[in-house]
Amino acid sequence: MQQTMRWFGPQDSTTLLDIKQAGATGIVTALHQIPVGEIWNIEDIKERQQIIKEAGLEWTVVESLPVHEEIKRATGNYLQYIENYKISIKNLSDCGIKIITYNFMPILDWVRTNHNFINEDGSKALLYNQDAFTYFDVYLLKRPNAEHDYSETEKKNALKFGNQLSEEEKALLFKNVLLGLPGSKVNFTAQKILSLLDDYADIDNVKLRENLIYFLTQVAPVASEYGAKLAIHPDDPPFSVLGLPRIVSTEDDLKAIFEAVPFSLNGLCYCTGSLGANPDNNLERIIDDYGDRIHFLHLRNTFRESETVFRESEHLKGDTKIEIIVEKLLLLMNKTKVSLPMRPDHGFLHAVDETKESYPGYSLTGRLKGLAELRGLEMGIAYKLNQSLR
Repeated sequence: MQQTMRWFGPQDSTTLLDIKQAGATGIVTALHQIPVGEIWNIEDIKERQQIIKEAGLEWTVVESLPVHEEIKRATGNYLQYIENYKISIKNLSDCGIKIITYNFMPILDWVRTNHNFINEDGSKALLYNQDAFTYFDVYLLKRPNAEHDYSETEKKNALKFGNQLSEEEKALLFKNVLLGLPGSKVNFTAQKILSLLDDYADIDNVKLRENLIYFLTQVAPVASEYGAKLAIHPDDPPFSVLGLPRIVSTEDDLKAIFEAVPFSLNGLCYCTGSLGANPDNNLERIIDDYGDRIHFLHLRNTFRESETVFRESEHLKGDTKIEIIVEKLLLLMNKTKVSLPMRPDHGFLHAVDETKESYPGYSLTGRLKGLAELRGLEMGIAYKLNQSLR
């Protein structure tokens, strides 16, 4: 596997030197300064590429080339935004960057209710608590008709959870849930999120999937022409939040997307954390069924404390048997002769990084630890496989 790390750009507190010294050779990044929907021009791409090259690294994967909300809703200026997307694919490909990650999650890229869950060793992790989220949705945000999305028991449990919070803790919960897009430290306001939710009032799973498939039928031929690969990131978490549709959460979702647009370049960012948070997903079977569609790897792990709570766990310890996943991926790469780029997704916040400003899950030491563990695991499994083939 190609070892990579995510870098949010020149403003990132984690430097390219930090990443190089961690042992990664590839950089996963995006031009976050360009407004969503606008064209990524060659000059901007090459400028970022040069910064990375001068640090002795290579920009190997785009994460993400964001999809405008009007494309997701198929409204407004969406046709022009699709044309812009095509040009950005071409420009990235012309610069030699061929793997493009994106997602089709409405409004929010990811959701957690606690960004600082304290582990036994004092490190901190991301956590999702459904009671906390329900309390936020019904009693803090007060989304219209939100109460109809939950059972009486769920609302009772949520209210019990919320009644134990101080005003400061309620404000922190509100901030955590509505954290802005990755690469941005801007939080959504209640008014803004409610306005955005109104835009999706008439869009269900069926309509959102139709819009995704239309988008892919338009951009996949361009990607094919220029040798690019598209890797959709699964929904995080892999179930509906705020009443929004979810269409990349299950194995059936993947099947529908890949069958509708049967280009092998129409592929997957195989995120073991997002897919693994849904216990009904069989991560091994996804590799077996869609190995030729996997273009990028996010390796992380989660642990379900209960039916309503899951949290990030150590990369090698969690509900997902990561050693089995890595072995299957190595066998896949041996078969396809393609070395897939991998990054250690998320990581704990360790004491050494407490005073450094970083995005939740993206402090240096936690990801460095994950990268080291995954590299060691890969080396051991590769040795075992080579021995068995002799």
